[in-house]
Amino acid sequence: MAMLDVRDLDAGYGDLQILHGVDLEVAEDEYVVIVGPNGAGKSTAMKSVFGLTTYMGGTVEFKGGDITGRSPDEIIHEGIGYVPQNDNVFPSLTVRENLEMGAYILDEVPEAALESVYDQFPVLRDRQDQKVGSMSGGQQQMVAMGRALMLDPDLLLLDEPSAGLAPDLVDEMFDHVDAINASGTAVLVVEQNAKEALHRCDRGYVLVQGSNRYEDAGEVLLNDDEVRQQFLGG
Repeated sequence: MAMLDVRDLDAGYGDLQILHGVDLEVAEDEYVVIVGPNGAGKSTAMKSVFGLTTYMGGTVEFKGGDITGRSPDEIIHEGIGYVPQNDNVFPSLTVRENLEMGAYILDEVPEAALESVYDQFPVLRDRQDQKVGSMSGGQQQMVAMGRALMLDPDLLLLDEPSAGLAPDLVDEMFDHVDAINASGTAVLVVEQNAKEALHRCDRGYVLVQGSNRYEDAGEVLLNDDEVRQQFLGG
Protein backbone atom coordinates (compact mmCIF):
# COMPACT_ATOMS: atom_id res chain seq x y z
CA MET A 1 0.00 0.00 0.00
CA ALA A 2 1.37 3.41 -0.98
CA MET A 3 2.07 5.89 1.81
CA LEU A 4 1.58 8.75 -0.67
CA ASP A 5 -1.05 8.08 -3.32
CA VAL A 6 -1.75 10.76 -5.94
CA ARG A 7 -4.51 9.94 -8.41
CA ASP A 8 -5.63 11.76 -11.56
CA LEU A 9 -4.32 15.09 -10.23
CA ASP A 10 -5.14 18.30 -12.07
CA ALA A 11 -3.44 21.39 -10.64
CA GLY A 12 -1.76 24.65 -11.55
CA TYR A 13 -1.54 28.29 -10.56
CA GLY A 14 -4.63 30.49 -10.63
CA ASP A 15 -6.44 29.71 -13.87
CA LEU A 16 -3.37 28.14 -15.50
CA GLN A 17 -3.53 24.35 -15.46
CA ILE A 18 -0.13 22.63 -15.44
CA LEU A 19 -0.88 19.05 -14.37
CA HIS A 20 -3.25 16.82 -16.32
CA GLY A 21 -4.30 13.60 -14.61
CA VAL A 22 -0.98 12.90 -12.87
CA ASP A 23 -0.61 9.65 -10.90
CA LEU A 24 2.16 9.25 -8.34
CA GLU A 25 2.94 6.84 -5.51
CA VAL A 26 5.56 6.64 -2.78
CA ALA A 27 5.69 3.63 -0.48
CA GLU A 28 7.02 3.63 3.07
CA ASP A 29 10.84 4.03 3.10
CA GLU A 30 10.89 4.36 -0.71
CA TYR A 31 13.13 6.69 -2.74
CA VAL A 32 11.24 8.07 -5.74
CA VAL A 33 12.34 10.69 -8.26
CA ILE A 34 10.46 12.80 -10.79
CA VAL A 35 12.39 13.76 -13.91
CA GLY A 36 11.52 15.27 -17.26
CA PRO A 37 12.23 18.27 -19.47
CA ASN A 38 11.93 21.88 -18.32
CA GLY A 39 8.31 22.91 -17.98
CA ALA A 40 7.10 19.33 -17.58
CA GLY A 41 5.34 20.05 -14.27
CA LYS A 42 7.80 18.26 -12.00
CA SER A 43 7.97 20.92 -9.30
CA THR A 44 4.27 21.64 -9.68
CA ALA A 45 3.51 17.99 -8.89
CA MET A 46 5.61 18.18 -5.73
CA LYS A 47 4.15 21.52 -4.67
CA SER A 48 0.66 20.10 -5.20
CA VAL A 49 1.36 17.36 -2.67
CA PHE A 50 2.31 20.07 -0.15
CA GLY A 51 -0.71 22.26 -0.86
CA LEU A 52 1.12 25.04 -2.70
CA THR A 53 -0.82 25.05 -5.99
CA THR A 54 -4.38 25.59 -7.18
CA TYR A 55 -6.22 22.29 -6.89
CA MET A 56 -8.36 21.46 -9.94
CA GLY A 57 -9.21 17.77 -9.62
CA GLY A 58 -8.08 14.32 -8.49
CA THR A 59 -7.00 13.13 -5.05
CA VAL A 60 -3.94 13.21 -2.80
CA GLU A 61 -3.89 10.67 0.02
CA PHE A 62 -1.20 10.25 2.68
CA LYS A 63 -1.08 7.32 5.09
CA GLY A 64 -4.67 6.51 4.15
CA GLY A 65 -6.04 9.99 4.83
CA ASP A 66 -7.24 12.50 2.27
CA ILE A 67 -5.04 15.63 2.21
CA THR A 68 -6.35 16.93 -1.11
CA GLY A 69 -6.38 20.72 -1.18
CA ARG A 70 -5.23 21.11 2.43
CA SER A 71 -2.84 23.90 3.42
CA PRO A 72 0.89 23.40 4.04
CA ASP A 73 0.38 24.21 7.74
CA GLU A 74 -2.02 21.28 7.96
CA ILE A 75 0.04 18.93 5.81
CA ILE A 76 3.22 19.39 7.83
CA HIS A 77 1.35 18.05 10.87
CA GLU A 78 0.63 14.86 8.92
CA GLY A 79 4.34 13.99 8.60
CA ILE A 80 5.46 15.54 5.32
CA GLY A 81 8.50 17.82 5.08
CA TYR A 82 9.28 20.03 2.09
CA VAL A 83 12.48 21.71 0.90
CA PRO A 84 11.87 24.18 -1.95
CA GLN A 85 14.51 24.84 -4.59
CA ASN A 86 14.84 28.56 -3.87
CA ASP A 87 14.66 30.79 -0.80
CA ASN A 88 14.88 27.77 1.47
CA VAL A 89 16.92 29.26 4.35
CA PHE A 90 16.81 32.33 6.59
CA PRO A 91 20.16 33.95 5.70
CA SER A 92 20.22 36.40 8.61
CA LEU A 93 19.77 33.64 11.19
CA THR A 94 22.38 31.20 12.46
CA VAL A 95 22.46 27.53 11.55
CA ARG A 96 20.95 26.54 14.86
CA GLU A 97 18.24 29.19 14.61
CA ASN A 98 17.34 27.95 11.12
CA LEU A 99 17.07 24.39 12.39
CA GLU A 100 14.98 25.47 15.36
CA MET A 101 12.57 27.14 12.92
CA GLY A 102 11.92 23.70 11.52
CA ALA A 103 10.25 22.77 14.80
CA TYR A 104 8.12 25.91 15.03
CA ILE A 105 4.90 23.93 15.50
CA LEU A 106 6.21 22.39 18.73
CA ASP A 107 6.26 23.97 22.18
CA GLU A 108 9.96 23.14 22.63
CA VAL A 109 12.84 22.45 20.27
CA PRO A 110 13.42 18.66 20.24
CA GLU A 111 17.09 18.36 21.19
CA ALA A 112 17.17 14.73 20.02
CA ALA A 113 16.05 15.80 16.57
CA LEU A 114 18.65 18.56 16.53
CA GLU A 115 21.38 16.08 17.42
CA SER A 116 20.12 13.74 14.70
CA VAL A 117 20.44 16.53 12.13
CA TYR A 118 23.95 17.32 13.35
CA ASP A 119 24.85 13.64 13.04
CA GLN A 120 23.53 13.66 9.46
CA PHE A 121 25.35 16.91 8.61
CA PRO A 122 28.41 17.20 10.91
CA VAL A 123 29.52 20.49 9.36
CA LEU A 124 26.33 22.10 10.72
CA ARG A 125 27.29 21.18 14.28
CA ASP A 126 30.68 22.79 13.75
CA ARG A 127 29.06 25.94 12.33
CA GLN A 128 25.88 26.13 14.35
CA ASP A 129 26.53 29.74 15.39
CA GLN A 130 27.39 30.94 11.87
CA LYS A 131 24.96 33.13 9.91
CA VAL A 132 23.60 30.97 7.11
CA GLY A 133 23.87 33.78 4.56
CA SER A 134 27.67 33.56 4.80
CA MET A 135 27.77 29.82 4.00
CA SER A 136 28.33 28.09 0.68
CA GLY A 137 25.44 26.93 -1.48
CA GLY A 138 26.03 23.31 -0.54
CA GLN A 139 26.06 24.10 3.16
CA GLN A 140 22.91 26.19 2.84
CA GLN A 141 21.21 23.23 1.17
CA MET A 142 22.21 21.07 4.13
CA VAL A 143 20.63 23.62 6.46
CA ALA A 144 17.41 23.56 4.43
CA MET A 145 17.27 19.78 4.46
CA GLY A 146 18.14 19.64 8.13
CA ARG A 147 15.39 22.09 9.02
CA ALA A 148 12.84 19.92 7.20
CA LEU A 149 14.06 16.90 9.18
CA MET A 150 13.51 18.55 12.57
CA LEU A 151 9.98 17.13 12.81
CA ASP A 152 11.16 13.64 11.78
CA PRO A 153 8.84 13.46 8.73
CA ASP A 154 7.68 10.18 7.26
CA LEU A 155 8.09 11.67 3.77
CA LEU A 156 10.60 14.33 2.69
CA LEU A 157 9.95 16.31 -0.51
CA LEU A 158 13.10 17.72 -2.14
CA ASP A 159 12.83 20.11 -5.08
CA GLU A 160 16.05 20.17 -7.14
CA PRO A 161 18.47 19.56 -4.22
CA SER A 162 21.54 19.64 -6.49
CA ALA A 163 20.56 22.82 -8.37
CA GLY A 164 23.27 25.47 -8.39
CA LEU A 165 25.84 23.31 -6.62
CA ALA A 166 29.42 23.02 -7.80
CA PRO A 167 29.99 19.71 -9.63
CA ASP A 168 32.18 18.34 -6.86
CA LEU A 169 29.35 18.88 -4.33
CA VAL A 170 26.59 17.18 -6.32
CA ASP A 171 27.65 13.64 -5.38
CA GLU A 172 27.89 14.66 -1.73
CA MET A 173 24.34 16.03 -1.84
CA PHE A 174 23.04 12.81 -3.38
CA ASP A 175 24.91 10.87 -0.68
CA HIS A 176 23.03 12.85 1.97
CA VAL A 177 19.70 12.05 0.30
CA ASP A 178 20.69 8.37 0.23
CA ALA A 179 21.51 8.48 3.94
CA ILE A 180 18.23 10.20 4.83
CA ASN A 181 16.35 7.50 2.97
CA ALA A 182 18.44 4.73 4.53
CA SER A 183 17.54 6.08 7.99
CA GLY A 184 13.87 5.25 7.31
CA THR A 185 12.50 8.43 5.73
CA ALA A 186 10.75 8.08 2.39
CA VAL A 187 11.92 10.68 -0.12
CA LEU A 188 10.35 12.18 -3.23
CA VAL A 189 12.87 14.16 -5.28
CA VAL A 190 12.46 16.42 -8.29
CA GLU A 191 15.80 16.53 -10.06
CA GLN A 192 17.28 17.85 -13.32
CA ASN A 193 20.34 15.63 -12.86
CA ALA A 194 18.23 12.78 -14.16
CA LYS A 195 20.93 10.15 -14.73
CA GLU A 196 22.32 10.35 -11.21
CA ALA A 197 18.87 10.54 -9.65
CA LEU A 198 17.58 7.49 -11.54
CA HIS A 199 20.76 5.58 -10.71
CA ARG A 200 20.21 6.09 -6.99
CA CYS A 201 16.43 5.85 -6.60
CA ASP A 202 14.06 2.91 -6.22
CA ARG A 203 11.55 4.16 -8.79
CA GLY A 204 11.22 7.05 -11.16
CA TYR A 205 8.52 8.97 -12.98
CA VAL A 206 9.05 10.87 -16.23
CA LEU A 207 6.62 13.76 -16.68
CA VAL A 208 6.10 15.49 -20.02
CA GLN A 209 3.81 18.49 -20.53
CA GLY A 210 2.14 17.94 -17.18
CA SER A 211 1.31 14.26 -17.69
CA ASN A 212 2.82 10.88 -16.87
CA ARG A 213 4.98 9.50 -19.69
CA TYR A 214 7.02 6.71 -18.08
CA GLU A 215 7.15 4.99 -14.68
CA ASP A 216 9.50 2.18 -13.63
CA ALA A 217 12.45 1.22 -11.47
CA GLY A 218 15.24 3.75 -11.77
CA GLU A 219 17.70 1.36 -13.41
CA VAL A 220 15.03 0.19 -15.86
CA LEU A 221 14.39 3.77 -16.97
CA LEU A 222 18.14 4.39 -17.27
CA ASN A 223 18.43 1.43 -19.63
CA ASP A 224 15.33 2.19 -21.68
CA ASP A 225 16.37 3.31 -25.17
CA GLU A 226 13.46 5.72 -25.63
CA VAL A 227 13.97 7.33 -22.22
CA ARG A 228 17.71 7.67 -22.83
CA GLN A 229 17.29 9.23 -26.25
CA GLN A 230 14.46 11.60 -25.34
CA PHE A 231 15.35 12.70 -21.82
CA LEU A 232 18.87 11.59 -20.84
CA GLY A 233 20.94 12.77 -23.77
CA GLY A 234 21.39 9.35 -25.36
